Amino acid sequence: MNNKINMDHLNVCNEKDSFTIANKQFHSRLMLGTGKYKNLYEAQRAIITSGTSIVTVAIRRVQYAKNIGKSNLIDGLNWKKLWMLPNTAGCETAEEAIRIAQIGREINKKIGQLDNNFVKLEVISDSQYLFPDPIGTLKAAEYLVSKGFNVLPYIYPDPILAKQLEDIGCKTIMPLGSPIGSGQGLQKSYDIQVIIENSKIPVIVDAGIGTASEASRAMEIGASGVLLNTAVAKSKNPIGMANAMKLGVISGRKCYLAGIMTRKQKARPSSPKDGLLKII
Repeated sequence: MNNKINMDHLNVCNEKDSFTIANKQFHSRLMLGTGKYKNLYEAQRAIITSGTSIVTVAIRRVQYAKNIGKSNLIDGLNWKKLWMLPNTAGCETAEEAIRIAQIGREINKKIGQLDNNFVKLEVISDSQYLFPDPIGTLKAAEYLVSKGFNVLPYIYPDPILAKQLEDIGCKTIMPLGSPIGSGQGLQKSYDIQVIIENSKIPVIVDAGIGTASEASRAMEIGASGVLLNTAVAKSKNPIGMANAMKLGVISGRKCYLAGIMTRKQKARPSSPKDGLLKII
């Protein structure tokens, strides 16, 4: 009888579970936004506690050149340990998003990340529900990819659009779980699963996550990572919630790697029927 343990199975227990976007490796699968916090200190502590590798910053809300050395979140974070993901939040057209993406790349250079061509692409013309514009997103993505950007597009969970964006050279797909800032969780989990199954690039669930269990669920269905902001920033204890989200993402990823059992319609006994002691 061979009692040797297959060490490959123990990889599930390994705390180091990095993933790669555009040939750059990241140690955390949780990405965190920087908006909506009560103050700079709270934002800094939450970001550090989360263990995130990637921090997304809305470029339209940043006046970097005017705030150097002042109480500014960009100045207050250690960019030697964090990777900036500029985003085009607030842009209603492809043209606006392209201009903001270019400004974002310049800010990356100013903080010392000279090789950082990442941009989270958001084109949102719907001011009420904040659903992303698929046509504007595709148009902007195609242009930015041609200019050497590593584009991470935020989309409604449409598997066809996701494949089109992958085919033109985007580096991830970022489908929403539910509307931005709603905390409604994974309303479109089936569509996200289809995107995951058909994608050869990382799929990051972005928007709508409200609890650690929802972050965990996103990872359980095979997402490469989760990006969230409001769930942490608007909680009663953002630092505690940042830690909860960190653990939720880790837990969900480990669950996915371990292989989730198939659901059954009927109960199945835990103990075998054969070999039971007969009671006389």
